[in-house]
Amino acid sequence: MNEKNKSLVVLGAGESGIGAAILGKSKGWKVFVSDKGTIQPEYKAELEHEGIEWEEGSHTMERIEQCDLVVKSPGIPDHVDSIQHLLSIGKTLISEIEFAGQYIQGKVIGITGSNGKTTTALLTYHILKKAGFDVALAGNVGTSLARIVAKKPHDWYVVELSSFQLDGMYSFKIDIAILTNITPDHLDRYAYNMALYTASKFRVLQNQTSDCWFIYNADDATIAAYLKNNPPVAQCAPFSISGALDFGGFADEEQLTINIKEQFTMSIHELALKGKHNTQNTLASGIAARILEIRKEIVRESLEDFVNVEHRLEFVAKVHGIEFINDSKATNVNSSWFALESMENRTVWIVGGVDKGNDYSELIPLVKDKVKAIVCLGIDNRKLMDTFSECVENIVEAKNATEAVAFSYNLAQNGDTVLLSPACASFDLFEDYEDRGNQFKAAVRSL
Repeated sequence: MNEKNKSLVVLGAGESGIGAAILGKSKGWKVFVSDKGTIQPEYKAELEHEGIEWEEGSHTMERIEQCDLVVKSPGIPDHVDSIQHLLSIGKTLISEIEFAGQYIQGKVIGITGSNGKTTTALLTYHILKKAGFDVALAGNVGTSLARIVAKKPHDWYVVELSSFQLDGMYSFKIDIAILTNITPDHLDRYAYNMALYTASKFRVLQNQTSDCWFIYNADDATIAAYLKNNPPVAQCAPFSISGALDFGGFADEEQLTINIKEQFTMSIHELALKGKHNTQNTLASGIAARILEIRKEIVRESLEDFVNVEHRLEFVAKVHGIEFINDSKATNVNSSWFALESMENRTVWIVGGVDKGNDYSELIPLVKDKVKAIVCLGIDNRKLMDTFSECVENIVEAKNATEAVAFSYNLAQNGDTVLLSPACASFDLFEDYEDRGNQFKAAVRSL
């Protein structure tokens, strides 16, 4: 497409939308940004600096209808009236990732999954950076891919991809695709149909060729079932924590092994990331590194010195022998399952928020085994209380982070752990999971 004098509308002025607008402007598109909500001041300043037209508070459909291409924010569902109208009149709607992909010259490692994708993306980036690669970290993890492509192209891109971003991708090719797991999440966006959500995750494989790679969790039943009927074109490298594999990677209680090119082994106890779920994330990143023939010493060193993302099983403080852990990024049941599974001490669990169609029943065995008390941090806690009232003796409700920390501190004893792992979205009481985590940390530090 000859971009000169072509018009691009960007719907949604968050990080991905602003990145798409900046890239579009740099490539000669006539760009208009429209956000039904309020645009953050720093993003407005960027748009003004770039000379990009924008509106907030509404969508001027007459103008949007005239455009040649629409880049839609991943936060806007397809079923809303404005999107359905644009589709009905034949407009092309794509994601910011798809738009950026048209201008990428380098190679892409794309990482998706219901859980673990942020940690895996950060760890993969850490290894490549340490190995001297010209690499950028982009996507759902923070900086938009389009912004990076506009400002400073790289040879390699490690991109964290949500299902919403994948839904708007059509021609984008991922050279090394990683799928960490598939468990129920965001089902409200997929008509509460697990098959639709699964198919969305597997869009990470579209456009791959036989020289590409697919790294996946062989222990995941949903992934295994899908692959039976949909064999990938790419070369496959599975990983497992439940049995040895001749090719790919696996781990037991003592050792991690990667059989790519030549065998790489490492003691589990030397890994920076602890817990079974993090062993899976480490295997995925380690396999990617060995596919790229990064030296074993660099892989080993990277897996030892990696520091994980904020708000993901983040140690906050120890107060009178009570350990406080911030896992605010756990916005679904499966994330909280992993967090509870990794707890080694008796735990006071802070849980709750906006329920996304959650089924808490799979947590009952872990709660019975690990949790001594529950603090519900949400506006409507009935479902949580109904599910767990017979599992633990003490369940209390808190209206804010300060109250939740105070209750949990009183319920815990020396040697216990207080775990914030909400299993829910944060928007009832907080701006986002980061705000929730930061308020939790502030309350802990003021004890």
